[in-house]
Amino acid sequence: MNAVYTHGHHESVLRSHRWRTAANSAAYLLPALGPGTTLLDVGSGPGTITADLAGRVAKVTATEVTEEALELARAEAAARGTANVDFAVADVHALPFPDGSFDVVHAHQVLQHVADPVAALREMRRVARPGGVVAARDSDYAAFAWYPRVPALDTWLALYQKVARGNGGEPDAGRRLLSWARAAGFTDVTATSSTWCFATPEDRAWWGGMWADRILDSAMAGQALSTGAATREDLRRISEGWREWAAAGDGWLSILHGEILCRA
Repeated sequence: MNAVYTHGHHESVLRSHRWRTAANSAAYLLPALGPGTTLLDVGSGPGTITADLAGRVAKVTATEVTEEALELARAEAAARGTANVDFAVADVHALPFPDGSFDVVHAHQVLQHVADPVAALREMRRVARPGGVVAARDSDYAAFAWYPRVPALDTWLALYQKVARGNGGEPDAGRRLLSWARAAGFTDVTATSSTWCFATPEDRAWWGGMWADRILDSAMAGQALSTGAATREDLRRISEGWREWAAAGDGWLSILHGEILCRA
């Protein structure tokens, strides 16, 4: 039931993932949290959201699919002195926790990468207590919008979608979250959306520079080359396109995310 994780853990990927906070990536969830809440963070990545959430609740359990990936969140919690987080290697399709273990089960940018998002949501519901919350937020690549219309970025988007789907994922997950939640058996679902927007010179330099590096050096680059989806020259042109966009004085980029809050 495993899909291949498209992004991998290259420094250029972690550069963007470590930018994420509870405020900019889980604002829709925060009203559901309280000082007595127990929370499962599925796919914790480098742990910046995890540690932020830990500051708002009683206890967090963070999971990743490998010990190596989980070590990133361990290091973040240790660096912050966050003591109310424990860690477990786990597959979201078969979580190693009893029924009803958590008040809140949360996954940020996870369902787009798994083999069976409906089964994953069912499993997240299983480990949530009756009346608890299952929350998920995923981007929707087809809904990304930018200006100016640099042709290389159209190539980037088509390539990303091809590679991600070849890995067994669904890059346009944001628009599908509500339907996946319904298919998983949830009847009480609040569906919303939010965006990240990069428009200042500093934001463009950071985001564009990050992707200029990422398209050349991350796991996605290796996957694109090994499957024949792109050549090294294709990747170089995309990298230059990101730098062109970042340098545009009126450059603007909006990234849409779908969100669901489901009552177990």
